[in-house]
Amino acid sequence: MTMTLQHIERPAIIGTHGNGTRLAADFLRWNGRAAVRFLSRYGVLVGFLVLWQLASSVGWVNASVLPPVDKIVAALWKGLIGGALLGDISISLQRAGIAFAAAVAVAIPLGLFMGQVRAVETAFDPILQVFRQTSALALYPVFILLLGLGETSKIFVIFWATLFPLLLNTTSGVKEVDPKLLEMARVYGASRLTIFRRVVLPGAVPSIFVGLRLSATTALLLLIASEMIGANKGIGFQVMNAQYNFQIPLMFAAIVILAGLGLIANQALVVLQRRLCRWSNPVN
Repeated sequence: MTMTLQHIERPAIIGTHGNGTRLAADFLRWNGRAAVRFLSRYGVLVGFLVLWQLASSVGWVNASVLPPVDKIVAALWKGLIGGALLGDISISLQRAGIAFAAAVAVAIPLGLFMGQVRAVETAFDPILQVFRQTSALALYPVFILLLGLGETSKIFVIFWATLFPLLLNTTSGVKEVDPKLLEMARVYGASRLTIFRRVVLPGAVPSIFVGLRLSATTALLLLIASEMIGANKGIGFQVMNAQYNFQIPLMFAAIVILAGLGLIANQALVVLQRRLCRWSNPVN
């Protein structure tokens, strides 16, 4: 039987077509899994935004009070591209960053010291609990009287509010270090400094990161409140100013920026915690 050139080429064509079909099927399957993962995590959020857009567009809610999502996005884009919101973001980050850094510099060393020296913790705990239970916003008028209406009082009220979550979590993390690990280190002749560096500090790090995430959230909350009183710049000021001038899409755009800053700060701390504490498997 004579085999022609067409007979020789036909299997190759069929094989190529089969490989293409398999690649297309694998691509569709991968896209399907990606879509399922995306919807399982963000489906509720997407549904909420779609419902908001629909309700505002068709008149289920007052569009002047709850503008459509596309108008908020347009206001956000215009504010960022035009630079109107960039200065507010910069000054807000500066205020929150200085206060947060100061809280970290004070709370972590003090918390590590209090966690190891029980007499110091016993002496300071009552007054710390009193200050912790007193709202920073309630003390803000006192800070204004003492420090004035400028930047110092705004930064200090944020510092005050962020100090206590980090301090108490650091102290708690030190106290919760496994006593068996401490005893084992002493049995092997480790010095106090070595025990602190190799046992106490690593054991307290997960709790410290919990305090850092709580403090970062608190810093943004107090930032908004402090900028709504006696400020002429900042995201919190922009929220109030847009409300007074009935620029509702711009007001929501500023709120979206605040939410975005909070998410970015939290995710950055989560990533840093995963790098430093791979053995503890931190949960979001």
